[in-house]
Amino acid sequence: MAKAAKEQELNFEQAMDRLEEIVSELEHGDVPLEKAIDLFQQGMKLSQVCGSKLEEVERKIEMIVEEDGELRKKPFDSAESGESIE
Repeated sequence: MAKAAKEQELNFEQAMDRLEEIVSELEHGDVPLEKAIDLFQQGMKLSQVCGSKLEEVERKIEMIVEEDGELRKKPFDSAESGESIE
């Protein structure tokens, strides 16, 4: 559980950097099977951490829109804008 707690403490950029390192290691193909499985599991956990952090940020984003001449805060909703975020 110490690893999981440590992964939750990482910020998004740190988690992505570590995930990129893992992917690079696995792509080279010269990793022993046991280590490859461990790296894969770490990568999956980091992917989940990144996904959680992105969802958290999305919930916090607010768009300022003008309604009837007034500026109002409105929760971000990518489906409402008709544009996809990629």
